Amino acid sequence: MEDASDSGFEVVTSEGSGAEQAPAFSQGKAPVSTSPEITSPATNENYCTLSEIRNSEREEQTSQNSVLTENTANGTETASMTEDNETLRKTDETVQSENLERFSGEVIQQDYHMPDVITVRVQTDSDSFQEVVVKIERRTYNKPFLGGFRNMSTGVEFHNAGSQTKPKRRPDKGIQLFCKETQTVVEKNKQQQTRNTTSTQMTKIGLYVSNMTDKLITPGKYFTAEEYHKRRLEAVIVLQKYFRRWHAINLAQNLMEQKRLRLAREAQEELQKKREKEEKLRREYEKKLNPKTKEDFELLYHDLELWMQEETARINRTLSGAERKAALCVLLEEETELIACIGMHRLNANVENQQKAILQLLGKCAQPRRWKAFDGKITEMDTQNTLRGKELLEIYRSISTKDIPKDERTSVLLTLKCTVKEHECKLTQEIVSLIDREIDLMSREVKECNLEGLRKRICTLFLQYIKIPEFNPEVAGFLKVPQDPLKLYKNVYFCHSCENYLPSTEFPIPANSHTIGRCRSCYQLDNEARKREAYFKYRLILENLRKSEVDYQDDTKIVFLVQLPDMQYLIENIWNSQSALSACSDLYELVMIRWDKQHEWSPWNTILLTKEEADAHLKLCNLQKFSLLKCKKLSGLVCAAC
Repeated sequence: MEDASDSGFEVVTSEGSGAEQAPAFSQGKAPVSTSPEITSPATNENYCTLSEIRNSEREEQTSQNSVLTENTANGTETASMTEDNETLRKTDETVQSENLERFSGEVIQQDYHMPDVITVRVQTDSDSFQEVVVKIERRTYNKPFLGGFRNMSTGVEFHNAGSQTKPKRRPDKGIQLFCKETQTVVEKNKQQQTRNTTSTQMTKIGLYVSNMTDKLITPGKYFTAEEYHKRRLEAVIVLQKYFRRWHAINLAQNLMEQKRLRLAREAQEELQKKREKEEKLRREYEKKLNPKTKEDFELLYHDLELWMQEETARINRTLSGAERKAALCVLLEEETELIACIGMHRLNANVENQQKAILQLLGKCAQPRRWKAFDGKITEMDTQNTLRGKELLEIYRSISTKDIPKDERTSVLLTLKCTVKEHECKLTQEIVSLIDREIDLMSREVKECNLEGLRKRICTLFLQYIKIPEFNPEVAGFLKVPQDPLKLYKNVYFCHSCENYLPSTEFPIPANSHTIGRCRSCYQLDNEARKREAYFKYRLILENLRKSEVDYQDDTKIVFLVQLPDMQYLIENIWNSQSALSACSDLYELVMIRWDKQHEWSPWNTILLTKEEADAHLKLCNLQKFSLLKCKKLSGLVCAAC
């Protein structure tokens, strides 16, 4: 609230009536009464100025001081507490009577609420007054208690006045502070009863105490402090003996248990290795009996070449002249028969692989959309294109199934006819005509063997129908040949061996190559006709090496430039197809890792070890801890790779 000057002014409410406001003291801690304010109605005709209120209060204070001074003097002369109390009581009655006489015509208002806006009449000149509208600011906090006193007679409390403005908030220092009560120890005083002293009552004249429960105690042998400590030392030694025995038994049992577990684990590992080796041999034997992939036929041709070399060496060693030539001719005829047999197996495998590839392509087209939610669950959604792919997949499986009844075959053909009739083109017209022809032939009881060619033709045409994006939109993302002819000019190279234009992925690029050479098919054909090398084992080693290098995440590049012939050269010529430590020659058990794992893999930073030796080697933090002999030997082998 705005402060007014000490000149005379009047306080009225905004409505024109209200209560007088008690004057505020200029000093910071003047006594202010907190009892209900004494107010009287104010009118526009009768105002009470501030100077008159101050004069009345000064007169009241002067009268109280004079009365108290006289009473104090009388009490000093008589030195009687009774007279002092009587004098004080009379003084209070006098003050109360004066107050009642002064405020006899005033009405005491117990409950008064300050309005939000008041009008203050300020005297500007001797004859002029000015009304000022003042807005009352309500305090939103509790003012601090700054001390005060209470009148013992009237019970009125007087508090020291505080500032009217809101106290300044201390700046936040970013440090958590605690009050004094939190930082100090809370002490508590409590009275306790001390122990009472007791005594033993003995038999005397006039009193008998029974000695039936008494015990006769005789003093034992006295021993010195040295003997006492000696006995304690002997007892401690006995305890240590028993503890050490118990600890040794537990340690021996733990070692025996660890040995038993280690032997059991080693036996389990040996058994697992034996099973894995037998499984590998069984799978390899199965691949040779029923070859299906390119790697299987590579193994067959490699074994054929090894057999030819052994037989040729045996004939050259045991025979000579015409017998040798005849034996070599017979060997050549056997080789020709074996090559023809391998070719028949390849044709059958190609048919099966082609059928599997077709079903795999159609399965991808029918696969729903999948994504992983925030909670780890997989959500699947079928779109219009995937539903179309599922429909075409089911029809293709039905028409390619053999040995089904005529009624079911007819139903499948009619379903296919309705499906392809949705799109009018030359291909669909040909499919419809072939379907009608097969239905007509089946109605005439034509044999199944005579309908195989017609059915294969229907399957082939329907497969062409499925691979057209206009009829199956989902297949557009899985076709190797792009639909836009302009894209065929990008990343397409010419093979000088087979004279075909192929994409860049069909050309193997050796590390020392400067130009595009032959395609993969030509390399494979040349290998089968001349060297007949098997890269299956080297391919496994190279794949494991690339996976391990990806886990390092140090942007390694050299390992992805190395090809299978390069890996074969490193293993056979540099490392002699065996482990550098244990001389294990089983390529299935060997892996190639970094010699120094702090640097990226390269032909001069590599070593060939078994899987167990590789795990132990990668755990080494400092290669200098190796023995000098092993370091020289391995370093020499590594330098030979350069």
